Amino acid sequence: MFATLPDALRLLVVPVFAWAALRDVRTRRLPNRLWPPLYAFGALLLIWETAAMWPLAGLAGTWFGVRVAISLLFVAPLGYAFWYLGAFGGADAKALIAIAILFPTVPEYAVAGLSLPLVDTQIGVFSLTALTNTVLIALAYPIGLAGLNLLRGERSPTMFLARPVATDSLPDRHGRLFEDDAGTTRNGLDLDALRMYLRWRGATLAELREDPDRLRDPDSVGETHDPTDGGTHVGPRTDGGTVTEADGDSRAADPWAAERFLDEIDHGAYGADAETLRGGLSVVARKDRVLVSPGMPFVVPMALGLVVSLTFGDALFAALGAVGLV
Repeated sequence: MFATLPDALRLLVVPVFAWAALRDVRTRRLPNRLWPPLYAFGALLLIWETAAMWPLAGLAGTWFGVRVAISLLFVAPLGYAFWYLGAFGGADAKALIAIAILFPTVPEYAVAGLSLPLVDTQIGVFSLTALTNTVLIALAYPIGLAGLNLLRGERSPTMFLARPVATDSLPDRHGRLFEDDAGTTRNGLDLDALRMYLRWRGATLAELREDPDRLRDPDSVGETHDPTDGGTHVGPRTDGGTVTEADGDSRAADPWAAERFLDEIDHGAYGADAETLRGGLSVVARKDRVLVSPGMPFVVPMALGLVVSLTFGDALFAALGAVGLV
């Protein structure tokens, strides 16, 4: 038999995670409606398996209950904790919770005489395996970025974290500026926040670069517009289409009207304060190429980690076993 019916049905979520990874790369946005059906599907499969093994007697039943408890009471809350601490985005946390519900124990598949996954752990909590594989794949991203920079002839201490790009290409990019007026920084302006600002004041990046002295004057801001959420896929390239009247307050001490922008929007701008916004605007106004940290949506290595976990198994456990540590 290829697999039990619940394990076979679990494979249906692999294309969903693949779609989510591709969409996250293109837009850095995943719809909230994606996750509740996955939670419900995972809960249904878990109830099915629990009913089949009830009353969870004997060693097999006990281990099943322990593994499910670890997945639901440790791995799933871990996703929320990572989001709360700022290590995860909201979609990343929801994706990990989905995996914890869908894959609490190790599924088994018979393919071409092989039993997949090839490498299992002693604890047997599959969502933990998916998480560790995800982390290992994510750690490889800076190495790949450095390799691309080397191929382009870029050799600098920042090559593992950022790469130079044409400033004019920023409206269609995701990531964070890796520099400000003072030089390189890991706390530069998020490009979504840059798009929000430009849409708010109804200007394009090209207009800002053509006449930065005029746009730096806060009195140059008249009507303001809906900033949207800064996504590349949302609204026109200049503004969100909803106009509000300027308050007429001249803030000579507010270059670029940065404080006014942050005061007027009804939500944050990806952690940007007025100083960060001004530093980013000054850099993009005067430089033709800027350092950008592209970042990697965690859902991407999570989708890859899920596929690796279903086929090869636990890469970390295999590596530790190869050196005799487990």
